[in-house]
Amino acid sequence: MDFGLIFANTMPFTDRDGLQLLATGAEAAGFESVWTVEHVIYPDAYESTYPYDPSGKFAGAADTPLPDPLVWLSFVAAATERLRVATGILILPQRNPLVLAKEVATLDHLSGGRVELGVGVGWLREEFEALGVPWERRGARTDDYVAAMRAVWAADHAEHHGEFTSFSGASVNPKPVRDTVPVHIGGHSPAAAARAGRIGDGFFPGKGDLGELLVVMRDAAEAAGRDPSAIEVTSWSPGLFGDDPVGACEELAAQGVTRVVVPAFVFAKDTAAALTDFGERVIRRVG
Repeated sequence: MDFGLIFANTMPFTDRDGLQLLATGAEAAGFESVWTVEHVIYPDAYESTYPYDPSGKFAGAADTPLPDPLVWLSFVAAATERLRVATGILILPQRNPLVLAKEVATLDHLSGGRVELGVGVGWLREEFEALGVPWERRGARTDDYVAAMRAVWAADHAEHHGEFTSFSGASVNPKPVRDTVPVHIGGHSPAAAARAGRIGDGFFPGKGDLGELLVVMRDAAEAAGRDPSAIEVTSWSPGLFGDDPVGACEELAAQGVTRVVVPAFVFAKDTAAALTDFGERVIRRVG
């Protein structure tokens, strides 16, 4: 089982010194990856409901730093040797898929093949409106963009004709190290689980009934002629912070989870020592 840090580009880890301390400490402690979050803007007012807090609002204020995930991860990659650099998640339908394919492939190439691309459809309508991106059909747009990126990662002179993106004779270089980048589908809805089954290399549910979501994912994978066991599952458990974190990891593994993630802000105080302690108490014992 692998271990990752989520919400990594937040709080004391938004600047260069903080991210280097987190990244090098995580790598030394045995963490496999760090995962970023993103919002391009913080609207002064919004009616959209943030799904991961009972208040319906996400933490932070207008002046709270939230670095761009790919730029932040490039600094992490430069400061480490093995640590995988991941978006968890990047709001895919807000981005141009060819520009993003270029950026992600470049980061993967320079990092030696260490990128994991977690994507989601987004929840903040007001952000889409500010960016001039349609809110409607963002799920279908996400599917199309994933296919477009994979096409230009796989080969030169690529062709793709979808509802939202269409091109032929397009080449993007440098290529990812393995001619692709793993795409993890984030989200807690049945639609997200089904998307992960259809097209994902991984599934990263932020909340919800994990067992039910994994049934949806596996059914969708089988319907698409894919092997459900080949889809990585990234999740967490409140038990990680209880008396038996190893047992919590074992329960997750029994459900099919292949990567356990822990919020980086848990290690905000005395970061290096706290990461080392978690590595010794949990990571090395789970193995």
